Amino acid sequence: MRIADRSYRLLYACLLAVAFVFPADGIAQSKALQKAAQRYEIDAKRSGVDPTSEDGLPRSREFLRIDSSYYVGWMFEGIYKMDHAADYVGYKNAIAPLEKALYLLERDYGKQLSTRSSNIQVFYPVYNYQVDYGRIGYSLRECYANTEQPEKVVALMRRTLKWKFQREFILDPYNFLAWITHRYRFYTNARYSFLKGSLEENEALAMRYLDSSLQMLARNRKYNDGLFMPGYDVADKMGVYHYKCILYSYALQIDSAEKYFGLMRRNNALPHNNYANFKSVCGDFRQAAKEYSIASGVESGDKRLQEWAYYTSILDIGKAAPKDAVALCNGMIKGYGSTPGFGWYNIALSRALAYDGQLTNANKALEKAAGFKELHIGTTLGQSHYDFSIQLQRLMQKEQEIQLQRFEHKDWWYSPSVLGELGKLSGERLMLQYLIINQFAENPERDRVVYKLFSSESTVGWDEVWFLIKDFSTAFFVKRFEKELKENKRKAVDKYFRLFLAKLKLKQDKTKEAKALLLQILQDQTTDKEYEQLLLARTYEALAQCALKEKEPKAAARWTYELMRSYPQLVPFSGLKAPLRLRISGNDAAAIAALKNCNFDFEAAGSNTCYADIRFYTQNNRKQLQYRLIDAQGRVIVKEQSFSYKDATQAGKDVALRLCNIGGTESAEKAIRKEVKK
Repeated sequence: MRIADRSYRLLYACLLAVAFVFPADGIAQSKALQKAAQRYEIDAKRSGVDPTSEDGLPRSREFLRIDSSYYVGWMFEGIYKMDHAADYVGYKNAIAPLEKALYLLERDYGKQLSTRSSNIQVFYPVYNYQVDYGRIGYSLRECYANTEQPEKVVALMRRTLKWKFQREFILDPYNFLAWITHRYRFYTNARYSFLKGSLEENEALAMRYLDSSLQMLARNRKYNDGLFMPGYDVADKMGVYHYKCILYSYALQIDSAEKYFGLMRRNNALPHNNYANFKSVCGDFRQAAKEYSIASGVESGDKRLQEWAYYTSILDIGKAAPKDAVALCNGMIKGYGSTPGFGWYNIALSRALAYDGQLTNANKALEKAAGFKELHIGTTLGQSHYDFSIQLQRLMQKEQEIQLQRFEHKDWWYSPSVLGELGKLSGERLMLQYLIINQFAENPERDRVVYKLFSSESTVGWDEVWFLIKDFSTAFFVKRFEKELKENKRKAVDKYFRLFLAKLKLKQDKTKEAKALLLQILQDQTTDKEYEQLLLARTYEALAQCALKEKEPKAAARWTYELMRSYPQLVPFSGLKAPLRLRISGNDAAAIAALKNCNFDFEAAGSNTCYADIRFYTQNNRKQLQYRLIDAQGRVIVKEQSFSYKDATQAGKDVALRLCNIGGTESAEKAIRKEVKK
């Protein structure tokens, strides 16, 4: 047996001498002294060893061999396993040793745990036991939370509160009671006993927990002020403010959220990811992107969903840069593998591919997400959000598939094969609508999350919401969004409600009202033209539809041209004929015929026309097609690229999509091909 230091040998000799001189208690006293010596040895050996380090697990086994009735060995094992867990089984395996450690600590050191004192000589001897309790409790809390056992989380937090620690080290029970209540806010006490009867009551309860946390900090100052350095309580308060920011952001209490984010910023404790979510909710996407970028440096490497990456991909889509979103998501998938977050990154990848018009690859990514058992670690985004995001993407992509058939076959109503395919796709869309609307009807958050278009707890883009509501009860949604526009306090978000109202009124054939709302959007001074390209593109699309209803073909061509310039990937799925003049060199009759069968206005002329430069040639005995797209002023919309082909008809369809900037030879597409091969 290796002895860590000489002091242990000296203590052991002294304890044996005491047992020899005072033999009255006999064997029991001897065992007690031996146990004390063993625990002293363990405490000496644990000094300077982090349970999460590679040495943590071997040390835990050593400590358990020395004295398995001492909590330290179980603590080391449990903390190590929790820290190295990356799936359900990993967290499950960490629970038993942590529960054992907590039980033994409470059993043997209850007096030390319940000690409260402002006297350093009294508090210092019990300090390590209370810190250990915090570490064990925190690790056990994480295991319960990450294996979806909220009842046990709440029971553990209430068990902790009974000790009335004068300072919470690591665990923060009131704060986590608030978090777990908020995470399960959309359920009631019919499912979980710690909840109230409604979402509103649950949110109020969560806020009361945070108020209790602040009150506890104030009460304990009489013990702690003389023990810790001045300002010791700042970090404790920041922990409470962190959760207040989450609750106020969710409730859209903008001023209160700004107040607490401001307090955290002044104390260098700003949670950049949460603040980015909040700024996005307020429509300040530029600041949100900046905060997500900072969060990427702070949070990178953590073994949980990197929310900054998921939401940055949505901002990229809003910027008309879905290829950037594709590259980001592929990078996250490659970097983190099949760890928590893998499913979310595939949802984000699928969305980005869909907005880039690459429907086959988008569907493959979505099926990967659907088949993955996601572990929702350290986030209020749960399985219901995950499933809803997948279903909504499926619905959106099914709609795109229908529109793509019509785009690639401009005379589709004369083709029995295309009509048959459209019938099949329409039936599949109807089934998806039925499933998702039933799921949506059971969602108590629809008022707070979906109808608000932007919410801190939303996992879908605002544009996706349209695909959910567009075929259901137009009159109801008109009233709903008129109410939202009237009550909304986020000025930069008003234009999004106007867009939805305009599109709904267009469905009601109230074209003048729709057009007036759309023109208001174009005049809105809060619009960030870099970060809100998707908004502008959808506005141009709706204005073109208004013009068609009013039988104004020139106006329709003008707005469709603006759509093509701002977000060309949307054109094939819009049902609109983009004005396009072809300038072709070389020849491949079949490819040109397939291209001309696509839904462009090839007879367009004038200042609202795009120009496609296409060259057919042969290189190394392979047919090549080179292309680019410019606007009427010569600005490049799609840069010059080329691809080889064998099937001329398919090449004609492909170049039609490539001219809408769908796919291409960018590095993003190379990453896509590698991912799809997997």
